[in-house]
Parts: sequence; structure tokens; C-alpha cells
Amino acid sequence: MGVAHNVYVTEGTFGVLDAGEIPVQTADWSNGLAAPMSEGALIAVGIHLGEIRATASSVSGPPPVPADDFWEEIVEVSVYAPTGSLRVESLEHGPVNGLASLSPAGPGWYRLRVHARGRNILPDKTSSEPVEDYLLVAWPAPQADADIVRASERLEQDLAQANKAPKPHPAPPARSSEQEMLRQRLLRAKGRTE
Repeated sequence: MGVAHNVYVTEGTFGVLDAGEIPVQTADWSNGLAAPMSEGALIAVGIHLGEIRATASSVSGPPPVPADDFWEEIVEVSVYAPTGSLRVESLEHGPVNGLASLSPAGPGWYRLRVHARGRNILPDKTSSEPVEDYLLVAWPAPQADADIVRASERLEQDLAQANKAPKPHPAPPARSSEQEMLRQRLLRAKGRTE
């Protein structure tokens, strides 16, 4: 499947990014491991800062799921690559040289299978030596819902916590600049300002 390379992670994440774009405000963290965005995805790791090992490969179709227990967590998500330049990237140092492109078929949708091992070894700690391993495999495929293929106890706990968290109230609709100017005029007329 390829040779593993070290990836520097910050804030407990690294990316599978298309031309370096990180539209983080669109990230869907609902599966606890791989957060697809409007383009590319972010991958949650166990450590907060330091090095992990990653291997990346692209295939023509879905490979069989490993039968052994080497990979503790396996999640599949759909990832959009508008420029066809999906690469494993450190959010601080950019693309990881030596890891394969994950979008050799060019622009479009890909299925990304993320295999993880070791996320529970040093949770939220710093590690200059890799204690976590990741295998990222992608193939061209239409957009589909995320699929948790194999969950660890940590992933199940993260998902349970996410489901217990209070849901945020929807934001009020954005005002146009004309609406805001009218609102400010009305407030001034009433002797109030904000």
C-alpha cells in the first residue's frame, strides 16, 4: 500500500486537502474520525501536537476491509476534490512529500477510507515520536453518507458524548447591509444605539 511517512499534526488534526484549501467551517465531525468538508477532509488524531505515521494510496474501487484487528478504527467518508489535487497535508507544513495523491482520476468525488491505530495511547498529549498509524485509501465514487466500518471504545465514547451535547440554536438569518442600515436608523430615531 505504500511507505509510511511522518506527518506533523497540530490541534489534534491533519488534512486530506485539495490544493491546500481548508474550509473548516464546513467540517462534519459526526463520525469522530474523518470530517469531510465542502472540499477535502480533516482527520482527528489522538495526540494534540507532534508526529504520526501515515500511508496513502489510491485504488480504482473499494478494497476489502482488513479482516485482522490491526486497525482499531475504520471510517469511510465522501470527499470532494474540485481541482483533483487531494493530498495528505500537515496543517502547519503543507503537503507530505512522498505520499501518493489520493485523486489520480482528477476533479470529482472520492470515497476516502481512513484506518487508524493508536489514537488512545497519548490522548491530547505531545509526541515527537509517532505512536499512531493511519492508512488513507481513496477511490473515485459518488457522494454517499459516512460509514463507521470499525469503531474502537474511544470512538464510541466520542460519538456518545457528541450525541449528548446540547444542540446549538440556529443562528438568526443574516441581515443585508440595507436592513442593517435601516435598523441602525430606527434605533437612532428611538434614541438608542448598539
